[in-house]
Amino acid sequence: MPADPPNSVDAEHEYPPELSRLPPGRHGLPREFVVHNQRERLIAGLAEAIAENGYASTTIAHITRHAAVSRRTFYEHFNSKDECFVAAYDTVMTELSERIENAFQQESDWPQAVRAGLAAMLEFLAAEPNLARLCMVESLVAGPVVVERYDAAIQGLVPYLEAGREGRSEEVLSRLSSTTEQALVGGMVSLISRRIIAGQAAELEELLPDLVEFALTPYIGSDEASKVARA
Repeated sequence: MPADPPNSVDAEHEYPPELSRLPPGRHGLPREFVVHNQRERLIAGLAEAIAENGYASTTIAHITRHAAVSRRTFYEHFNSKDECFVAAYDTVMTELSERIENAFQQESDWPQAVRAGLAAMLEFLAAEPNLARLCMVESLVAGPVVVERYDAAIQGLVPYLEAGREGRSEEVLSRLSSTTEQALVGGMVSLISRRIIAGQAAELEELLPDLVEFALTPYIGSDEASKVARA
């Protein structure tokens, strides 16, 4: 078996599998794999470039330098920086959404399911600070197409909390407004985004107890929510 290429282990840990890097040099891989991998390298390169320069100041030259591909290769996959960003955002959010869904569905008890889903989200974002910044911060300045996707992704979190209404007493339900879940999701996303902007993405998992308690309190009360959060 040939030896691993230099830095391959680091690259594997730097991005999820679908964003892994292609080893340099003559690899003899099928063209279909090379084309797909070049596209994912460009997405990874975009995330690095944006983390370094911000979306507005990032150029195609920045992206290709980080991706270690030519400008010609970039235009074989994307027509513009904006198109590359949309592809990157969709890739990251698909990965994140799948992790949240899988974690949530593994728990039969709703409060524990919410905790598991939040833990999965924070774990991913903390492990991938460049991708966290791309999807949680820079997406808001990347144009209307991405903003629409961002809004849809945020709305996609609402049903996880709406499930907490099931089986609650009339007294509890009377305290919940029609926008309770949207307000809770908005508050949590805002706190996460502020941490990322402050350069503290790697510490996001520390927010788990507070986010869990915040999300659960309207449904099960502060005492029970605190127990789940601190478990």
